[in-house]
Amino acid sequence: MLTHTVRVRVCFARVAVALSVSALATGASEESLASAQAADWSRDAQVPTGGRPNILGLDDDALAKAVTQGKLHALAYPVEATGALFPYEAVRNLLDEETHEPNPFRWLLRKFAGGLARLRRFADIEALVGVVPYPSAGDVGVYQVPRPRQIRSDLGMGTTLFEHGGATGLTFSCAACHAGRLFGKSVLGMTSRFPKANDFFLLGQGLTQVMGAGFFTGVARATPAEQAMYEKLRTSVSFIGAKNPLVEGLDTSLAQVGLSLAKRRTDADATRDAALAARPARNILDTQRADSKPSVWWNVKYKTRWLSDGSVVSGNPIYTNILWNEIGRGADLADVREWLDTNPAKIEELAAAVFASQAPRYTDFFPASSIDEPLAREGETLFEGNCARCHGSYVKAWSGADADFLSTEDRLRTRQVHYFARTPVVDVGTDPLRAQGMEGLAEGLNRLAISRENGVVVEVQRGYVPPPLEGIWARWSYFHNNSAPSLCAVLTRASDRPQTFFAGDAIDPATDFDSECVGYPTGDSAPHAWRARPDRMMDTRRAGLGNQGHDEGVFLQGGAEMYTPAQKRALIEFLKTL
Repeated sequence: MLTHTVRVRVCFARVAVALSVSALATGASEESLASAQAADWSRDAQVPTGGRPNILGLDDDALAKAVTQGKLHALAYPVEATGALFPYEAVRNLLDEETHEPNPFRWLLRKFAGGLARLRRFADIEALVGVVPYPSAGDVGVYQVPRPRQIRSDLGMGTTLFEHGGATGLTFSCAACHAGRLFGKSVLGMTSRFPKANDFFLLGQGLTQVMGAGFFTGVARATPAEQAMYEKLRTSVSFIGAKNPLVEGLDTSLAQVGLSLAKRRTDADATRDAALAARPARNILDTQRADSKPSVWWNVKYKTRWLSDGSVVSGNPIYTNILWNEIGRGADLADVREWLDTNPAKIEELAAAVFASQAPRYTDFFPASSIDEPLAREGETLFEGNCARCHGSYVKAWSGADADFLSTEDRLRTRQVHYFARTPVVDVGTDPLRAQGMEGLAEGLNRLAISRENGVVVEVQRGYVPPPLEGIWARWSYFHNNSAPSLCAVLTRASDRPQTFFAGDAIDPATDFDSECVGYPTGDSAPHAWRARPDRMMDTRRAGLGNQGHDEGVFLQGGAEMYTPAQKRALIEFLKTL
């Protein structure tokens, strides 16, 4: 959900609701949050050294409970007022050829709703959205998450089922876009490598456009309660402005929020208007691209402003995220306001989980001995002399008085992060379209009564937030638009960076990862299966995908290189340890 932070991430597909999470939370939540402190969400907020991992100021036991509850909400989102909800059993009836007799209407539907042609069973919907499996029982630490009680064992992280109006509803939660798969481990809070929430919404649009409620009931054997749910879905979908990304791996949620707002009135309640749904107001996001990748959660604790461009200058990012999610899901904001007003504990629990997130470590996947520690320490000196002015400082255990008594792995740990008291925005010349795209929704969001009442303020920025670098090794490819395949590319002058490269899943570290450059293998080193998929090719010559910037004034001075190839290698070795 977050870290674009909030990631307008409408990861929209995040809005999912839990029938039993509330039961799990009751009592424990109230007790855990009884001593919570009010977090400072104002533009004047300041972050102390080490960030705000305990954003609510709870004692250890209460924090652990709140974090667990927050993770459950992230896996099975608790917003009962969600705008778009699919009747689960009816959808299974519609798709599952393996478990149901042939249905001639299914063939007709696939003929006229092209997006359904590739869906033969329910698991195909999860594949379409890009959800990852739950961690295995043996995974511990940052790789361990609770499983919501109501989620079937064959469903993935983010797929959400809950009872609503006598039927089981289906939607997807934060985890659909903010959980990733990394060399066999599932990581909640990590960027999904190929988020495809937009496909889910485009599918909903295609389905509801060709199928009236009566036709759906006949084809899908829907019950009266499921038919009512489907009718509500059809209404909500008419207020959704979905858009495909330029390339797989990027998210279009910012555009979805802006284009969905264009289907509403300009009053303080963004009232849904059927005439505008049919003929939306013009918006810069109709044509301008503002694609970006979902950001990781473990950086949120260090920030005071949200999204990759830092344009949300005040307001609780969790609250803001839910609000924007629901705009992008076509919800009636009166229903959303009521839910938000009556569920402050769930907002706080989500905040507790997101702010407490921790990054995966390189040594969780590779031997500590694979890090050249002397070289990494050289890189630390270079980093502190230049990069730290934008990305913060990182105190390593190898500098402590007890370093000689530590294991190799423990010496590589970061003991303290010194980022900025107030989050900066810096223009280093990277592709500007994502930041400029905020012009398409800032005014509409700021005029909402629900935004004003909760201190949410959006201001268009020039540039992007130079992020903290914890876990940077795990979040390739780089820049907000994934235009640099590796850290080697980041540290190469823009004119010499790869113009095109292929992306793929992080399955086998021997073939899917360039450990020397930290990122995607490129050229002939890229796996053949990647190169056979044109939808996975990043072409940085396209508008919105540019790989320019972050060179002059960063590691170039007057066009001349500041670092030798050996020094760049040392820098990368240091970055592996963060």
